[in-house]
Amino acid sequence: MTTSLINADGAVMGRLASLVAQRLLKGEEITIINAEKAIITGNKDFILGKFEDRRRRRNPRKGPHQPRMPDRLLRRSVRGMLPYQTPHGRVAYKNLKVFISVPTGVDVSRAETYPARIGTDKFMQLGELAKLLGARF
Repeated sequence: MTTSLINADGAVMGRLASLVAQRLLKGEEITIINAEKAIITGNKDFILGKFEDRRRRRNPRKGPHQPRMPDRLLRRSVRGMLPYQTPHGRVAYKNLKVFISVPTGVDVSRAETYPARIGTDKFMQLGELAKLLGARF
């Protein structure tokens, strides 16, 4: 099994998640660093409203529980692109690790990057969204 290190700095979250999901299904182990620096394109008010609406449509005690931390938000978006209800999808999802910033002992120079190629200046970093949702990191 091959292990890959991906730097999410400046990468569009959805595009990164789809590429990671494809590679996980092929059997790779993937570690994503700098999750809080991934971006979501669009109007900031719309993005925040969408995520706040997801959090409001639930019972706080029973769920479904929505993540607030940037690493969990990115991990959840990858899960949405995997066949998570099948055994193959669950094994693939277990091979994913996502970190906020860079953990100690990780060589950043060998990390792959997926820079954003967006034609707009309307975007929001995942860390900024997480803080607006109430995350403390």
